[in-house]
This record gives sequence, structure tokens and C-alpha cells, in this order.
Amino acid sequence: MDRFNSANKASIFGILGNILLLILKASIGFISNSQAMIADAFNSFGDVLSSLLTFIGNKISSKQADDDHHLGHGKAEYIYAFLISIIMLITSSMVIKGAVNTYLNHNKIDFSIYLIIICIITIIVKFCLYLYTKSIGKKHHNILVEANSKDHRNDCFITMMTLTSALLGIYVLDIIIGIIISLWIAYTALKIFKESYDVLMDKAMDDMTEKKVLEIIEKHKEVLKIQHFNSTPVGYKYQISFTIFVDGNLSTFESHEIADTLEKEINKEIPEIYLSVIHVNPMKVNKKDK
Repeated sequence: MDRFNSANKASIFGILGNILLLILKASIGFISNSQAMIADAFNSFGDVLSSLLTFIGNKISSKQADDDHHLGHGKAEYIYAFLISIIMLITSSMVIKGAVNTYLNHNKIDFSIYLIIICIITIIVKFCLYLYTKSIGKKHHNILVEANSKDHRNDCFITMMTLTSALLGIYVLDIIIGIIISLWIAYTALKIFKESYDVLMDKAMDDMTEKKVLEIIEKHKEVLKIQHFNSTPVGYKYQISFTIFVDGNLSTFESHEIADTLEKEINKEIPEIYLSVIHVNPMKVNKKDK
């Protein structure tokens, strides 16, 4: 439960921080008639939505298995990360659109001490949220929190772009930086999109984790052959199933005891495994081969 409680805290901090920034940016934007700050306020609204999606997705994915969902609700984490990646792609397109409009209209951000202060506050708040959510995401391998942390990081750079433009008044620099950052945001979003898509499409576990499982099985000399190894994602973990062949002269109890021992050992030593399902088949063994 520590994994889900940590993710909940990260999303709540994100919601509160983004609501604060939304109010500040919108207020200063409308008072100073700064289109850049008003646009940044809309970006903060999107950030509130992303943090809210993180909270909802984490809440659903933390639910235990029930009669309708025998393997739990872990994939909700990836569904909502998928949605966050789409929001990031929309943000990226909006930044590019803003940069193009700036170029076409030759707009320049007017210097305002209030605009500078809000930019600095935004960068500090977003950077703190980024560091916090990044540590939680890496610690618990939570793609939802990791996606949220990248969103916080992207906002730091977007606001730095606004701050640079306000200080230097060079609209061409604003355009160049804006396009570079937007492309980077799009690249990050596509990576999250692909990772979420892979899990939702039941992509098999990585070769390294599969190798760990096979190494445990190979330690048991009573297992003569392995067949039909399959893995299916269950949230951030995997359900695996495979068939082992054992000496046909063993009793039913003895052969299934081998499978039970394997299941316990795999589940204990490999945290990425949610459930192991092992089928046992007898194999004819000649006495001279024993």
C-alpha cells in the first residue's frame, strides 16, 4: 500500500500546486494583459487535469481483485498514463502554435516585475514537484507518477522560455526555444504513450526478467523440460504461466510439490511477478538415464 499512498500524496501536491499557479498566472495575465501568461495559465489548467488523472488512476489501480476483475485493476495506471501522454501532446502542439503566432504577429512580451515574479515562483514550485514525483515514480516504478513528473519538468522549461523572452524581449529567441521544447515534450509524450500502449496490448516481459525466472527453474534438476512460457502484464507486474516436465515415475503429490516450490521461489525472488501458474506434465524416463 506504500506505493499507492506515495502516489496519492504526489498527485495531491500536484493538484494543489497547479491550482495555486493557475490562480496566480490567470490573475497577473489578465491584469497585465500578457497573452503569454494567460496561455501559461491554460497550461496550468492542463497540469491540474494531469495531476487529477494521476490521483484517479492511482485510486482505481490500487483496488484489489474482485469477482469482475480477477487480476485486480493494475492496468488503470497505464490507461491514465496514456491519457496524460495525450494531454502532453496537445500541450506541445499549443506551444508550437503560440511560437508560430508570435513570429507572424511580431509579438514581444512587455517587461513586468509581476510577470517575472510569477515565472520565478512557477519554476521553483514546478521544479520541487518534479524532484518529488520523480523520486516516487522511480522508487515504486509507477508510470503514472513518472508521467506526471515529466509534465512538471516540461512546465519548468516552458516557463523559463516565457521568463527569457520577458527579460530579453527577443521574440525570435522565444520562437526557437519554444519549438525545441515543444518537440522535446512531444518526444517524451510518445515514450509514455508507447510504454502504456505496450502494457495495454499485453506485451511480454523484458528479456532480463524472463532470464531471471528461467535461471530459478534451471536450478531445480528435477525439472526435465520447460514449454509454453507466457507472460502477461498485470499493471506494473506480470502473470507468468509455463509447463514443466518431470519424471513420470513420481507421484502426483511429489510432482505438484515441485511446482509449488517453484511458484513460491519465483514470487519471492522476483518482485515483478504478480502470479505464477505452472502446469505439470509427466515424462517417461528410462532407468539407465537416471
